[in-house]
Order: sequence, then structure tokens, then C-alpha cells
Amino acid sequence: MIKGVLGALVPLLAALAAFAFGAMMLVTLGASPLAGLDAMLDGAFGSGSRIAATAVKATPLILVGAGITIAFRTSVINIGGEGQIIAGALMSTVVALSFPNLPAFILVPLVLLSGAVGGGILGAVPGALKAYASVNEILSTIMLNLVMVQFMNFLLRGPLIDPFELEAGTRIPQTQRLSDNATLPTLIDGTRLHIGVPVAICAAVAAYLILWRTPTGFRLRAVGYSPEAARAAGISVKRNITLAMTLSGSLGGIAGAILVFGSEGQRMVTDGSAAGFTGSAGFNGIVAALFGGLHPLWTIPSAMLFGALLTGATQLQRVLQVPAALAVALNGIIVIFVISSTP
Repeated sequence: MIKGVLGALVPLLAALAAFAFGAMMLVTLGASPLAGLDAMLDGAFGSGSRIAATAVKATPLILVGAGITIAFRTSVINIGGEGQIIAGALMSTVVALSFPNLPAFILVPLVLLSGAVGGGILGAVPGALKAYASVNEILSTIMLNLVMVQFMNFLLRGPLIDPFELEAGTRIPQTQRLSDNATLPTLIDGTRLHIGVPVAICAAVAAYLILWRTPTGFRLRAVGYSPEAARAAGISVKRNITLAMTLSGSLGGIAGAILVFGSEGQRMVTDGSAAGFTGSAGFNGIVAALFGGLHPLWTIPSAMLFGALLTGATQLQRVLQVPAALAVALNGIIVIFVISSTP
């Protein structure tokens, strides 16, 4: 028990060490660390709308992180969250463009399901390559991230581009405004809190139930503990590796759909890079999963912490007039410390 408590404290101590390092950076810039902490807390939790913004920012991290736990528990390393988010977003966008007049109670679940299908397909590809062709999943998922970025750029600058952009000659890589029937319903008026937040939480709970309360989860974890022992017990190692990556990718795909249909612009738009659309949620979700001890339920508060960091950083910059790069650096420092502390 003591060992488990100490293990749980390691990521927390790593985060505290990272914040201490960030405090030194603020002192170097001539700013007060206490004022910086107060600004970040105010920016993340200072009002109902800011708490809602933090929850919305954490939503894709919860989904990607929960998916990552399924893959990692099967001893498969999924670094393809960025590409899987994009795949889910593109699939759901195509569905919304194809059926814009469907009623909301049909179209909203349909675009979320389409996102899961898109991300699941992209997750299944490296899973099958690892299982049946011994292709390293780290390389294949990273390469698929790059492929999906270029595919997204092709579609948003060509077949899916807003016709107005063609007429105006501006050619901004974005779709036309998508059907209002596909907009994720807002839960609290006056805030950005939409139904995607409880969807993400339910998905994390479902990931926990699958892993620890179903025969499927038992087989996945058995493969993760020892492929040889699982094979001797009659469990198909190849099939379960592919399944783990499919489930992992599907949660990332739902995150992509939520990024599109939970956005204020109600359209898919990018600056040509993966981060321009995903906000690096595919990579930050991995850190959230590691910080949560690769447990789907602990990924929820972990993702909220990173969501608070992202929203609070804006207020930090505004109040202390520090460079925007400081927030990026602080996020990177936390990532380094957390990953370094993970066994």
C-alpha cells in the first residue's frame, strides 16, 4: 500500500518541481511567482464561464488520455492521437456536410459516432501492422500523424473548402459553416460548457469498465502483462493488439468531432499544421494519461489540470505582461518532468 501511495505521489511531485522551475522563470522575467499563480488560478477557475472554458479545454485531453490507457495497458504505445483526432474530425465533418438537414437529436450522435469510426480506423491500421507484420507502432503512428495533416490540408484547401473562400480568392483552409443541427448543445447558458464534456467523462468511465469489468478488458490486460502467457491461455494476441489500438483511436476520433462541433465557429479550420487544429491535444493527452497513472478515471482530473494550465496561461500573460512563449515553455517543462518521473 505504501508503495502504491508513493507511486501516486511521484507525478504530483514532478508537477510541483515543474511549477517551481516555472516560478524561477517568472522571477527571471521580473514578475512575481505568487501573482502569476493567482493570475493562472483566476484565469482557470475565477468564474463560471472560466471553469466552463477549462472543462472544454480538458475535454479532448480526457478522451485521448482514456484511449491511451487502453493501448498502454495492452503494451501498445499509441503516439497517433494527433492523427486520430484529425481523422475523426474529417469523418464527422463529411457526415455533417452530407446530411445537414437531419434533426439535431439524430445528427449530433451521428457526428460523434462518425468521429469514433474515423479515429478507430486510423488506430486500427498501426495496430494491425504491429500485430500481423511486426511494424513498430511508435513509428507507424507518428508517420500517420504526418499523413493525416497533409490529407487534412488537401481536403480543406480543395474538396471541402468553403466555396466563399474560392470566390473571394482568399483560400483560407476551412469548411463552410456546418449545420446548426450538428452543434453540440450547450449545458449552461452564457458559458461554453457543452455536451462534449459529459461525453468525454462517460467515455473515460466506459474505458475503465471495459478494462477492469469485462472479459474483453481482461484479455487486453493479459496481453499487456505477458503476450506469451496470454497466447498459452488461448487469447489471440494479434486480435487484441488491433482491438486496443482501434478503441484507443476511436476515443481520439470523438475528440476530433467535439473540437469541430463544439467550436464557436462551427466549422473545421486549420493553419496547415496539426497543432493548428488539435491544439496539440493528441500529445498533451498522452501526458495527461501518464500523470493519471494510466488509469482512465484518474485521467479526468489530470486532464482538468492541464486544461486549467492552458486557460490560466492566457490570464497570466494578460496580467503580468509576460511573453506568450512562457506558457508554452511551462507546459513543456511539466511534460518533461512528468514523463521523466514515469517508470
